[in-house]
Amino acid sequence: MNNPELQNMARTFHHQFQRFMMEHQFAVDEILTKVSILREEFLYLHKYNPIEHVTSRVKSPESIMRKVAQRRITPTFEAIRENISDIAGVRITCSFVKDIYKVLNTLTSQSDLEVIQIKDYIKNPKPNGYKSLHAIVKIPVFLSEGPVDITVEIQIRTIAQDFWATLEHKIFYKYEGAVPEHLVEELAEAARVAESLDMKMQRLHTEVHGHDVNSTESEDDRGFDDSVLQELLMIAQQGIPEEPTESPRKQN
Repeated sequence: MNNPELQNMARTFHHQFQRFMMEHQFAVDEILTKVSILREEFLYLHKYNPIEHVTSRVKSPESIMRKVAQRRITPTFEAIRENISDIAGVRITCSFVKDIYKVLNTLTSQSDLEVIQIKDYIKNPKPNGYKSLHAIVKIPVFLSEGPVDITVEIQIRTIAQDFWATLEHKIFYKYEGAVPEHLVEELAEAARVAESLDMKMQRLHTEVHGHDVNSTESEDDRGFDDSVLQELLMIAQQGIPEEPTESPRKQN
């Protein structure tokens, strides 16, 4: 490339693309921080963690441009932001189905997250048996030049649903989309088995722990010293002592 103008355009585009990718990685980091705080809070207050695993990714430049070409999107960063919602992705794996909605509600109730769309493939599974909850959200990323709203796709599913989806994905790419009919039927049956397993494990969990997993009472008070607690109670019962007042001097 000997054309200086084209070289300059290429350098500018490369710099902008790097910034574009960086913004999406920062958005993923913001979501991961929120999820990490939720895990710690549940463990500390409830002695229960609904989140088993968390993974994340940002699509590669090659994958982004391939999707741009497939969808015939105008190759500008504004158009890409507007038309591709899964460049940044976070996947949360929960123990039970009810935990999925608990995590979703907790995350989406935060004031700096804007919910764009929710696709509930648990209540409405895909024809192939796929089950997961997808939330498209926007989160501000604060950079030196000011905040930028970045779209992130959050997928929340159970361990069984995640195992099924991972296997289905591998089979789909193995056969390049043309999956043999007998495998399609077996995958559908496996999806039903996964659903049955989720329901059975939830029943067992409820039988052992009961329904109230949100109690803030802790059996060990997280190592809180009883002597400190007793001292605080004594102070509360006695009240704050009044300042002593000087007795009036006797007159001679």
